[in-house]
Amino acid sequence: MPQDWMNDPKLNGLDKSKLALLQNLADQGGQKSPTELLPFLMAAANQGKNQGVKFNTNEMEMIIEVLKQGQSPQEAAKMDKIINLMKMIR
Repeated sequence: MPQDWMNDPKLNGLDKSKLALLQNLADQGGQKSPTELLPFLMAAANQGKNQGVKFNTNEMEMIIEVLKQGQSPQEAAKMDKIINLMKMIR
């Protein structure tokens, strides 16, 4: 995954440690198939929680919006499905 999204002005207020965690997840997750992505994201969320890293709702929405930029409509729809599944599981 290109790192352009990390330079989006919408993320300026986001803590650098959170950005580093997100970049690590993007690097690892970019190699996953759609079926592997949901379990990967759930494990990553648990890992972040164990490390004391928490994203508030506004941060999550902002990150998702930034990550969807430049994606095809099909990829954006896949992201929406994964996000909705994660919300249902929580």
